[in-house]
Amino acid sequence: MPLVAHTPLPTFDRLREEGQEVLTVERAAHQDIREMHIGLLNMMPDSALAATERQFYRLVGTANPIVQFHMHPFTIEGLPRSAEARDYIDRHYESFEKIKQAGQDGLLISGANVTHPKLTEEAFWEPLTEVFDWARDHVASILCSCLATHALIQYCYGIERTHRGAKRWGVYSHRVVDPHHPLVANINTRFDVPHSRFNEVFREDMERVGLKVLVESEDAGVHLAVSPDRFRIVFFQGHPEYDVISLMKEYKREVMRYHRGEADDYPPFPEHYFSLEVTGLLNEYGRRLRSARRAGQPAPEFPEAAIISHLDNTWRDTAKAVFNNWLGKIYQITDQDRRKPFMDHVDPNDPLGLGRGTDWADGIVPGD
Repeated sequence: MPLVAHTPLPTFDRLREEGQEVLTVERAAHQDIREMHIGLLNMMPDSALAATERQFYRLVGTANPIVQFHMHPFTIEGLPRSAEARDYIDRHYESFEKIKQAGQDGLLISGANVTHPKLTEEAFWEPLTEVFDWARDHVASILCSCLATHALIQYCYGIERTHRGAKRWGVYSHRVVDPHHPLVANINTRFDVPHSRFNEVFREDMERVGLKVLVESEDAGVHLAVSPDRFRIVFFQGHPEYDVISLMKEYKREVMRYHRGEADDYPPFPEHYFSLEVTGLLNEYGRRLRSARRAGQPAPEFPEAAIISHLDNTWRDTAKAVFNNWLGKIYQITDQDRRKPFMDHVDPNDPLGLGRGTDWADGIVPGD
């Protein structure tokens, strides 16, 4: 159940301050329970690097399996980093070589910012596909978030994501479409998930290559799907790891981009997220900020403190339940030796024993 602070990563202190249980290495050594090792490939930009750590660590650390979680953050080349961020990574992150040598029971892959029309043109594409190739043979299950989902679907199945023309962002209602799958067992059949993306992979494209859709939204499309074997890859298009303030922070960044002249249009509100009180407050703030931009004056202070008390988190409990199910299944099928992805009796093509296994690597299209 608890995380183990096996490194001096500041995220552990932040989680302790929130009241989450985090074990010292000494205390963990005296608990007679199994440990699990979960890698986190964090590709987020500098401004979101530590926040992304906390979000995923929090979901893993509040899961229910009676197990100690050792988290192993790492990143890859091809992502622009400031000197400060590189120093932070050098002090607190592991190298991909170390990750490979030690092995992992499961792997989380975050989203990333892009700067090119095609994912294959990104500087991080080749390093990311190297992680995919390694994980295919050495990790029981990979859980991908947003950009990572789009990248792995393209790399494995040759499906390029579609640009929507406008940003889809907000908090959307979703429905479980396959309640019998172990990943969505015993969770709400309808629940919210935040989204923030310009691109999408559609359900019909996923199903055409054998992916199984588990959760979707009438407004936001597919959120959760799995590879043909039903477990080796878990795809998220939404962001259930988000904090309650995450979309507010994104909205604030967009507002400031408009004030600096980096965007021509004032940003719309994230959908189904701000209350009527907050929208009234932000409409008045927008009037003052537009006036400041026209006059060449500094932006007025964003009313962050006044907004926070009106924000509601309507997705965290379900997100924790899905992570609990994911980690619990990994626990049941992985070997004690984390360099070995499965126990001897587990079929890698049907790891959950659902009788519908298909080699998840079938049809892989090599990256350009």
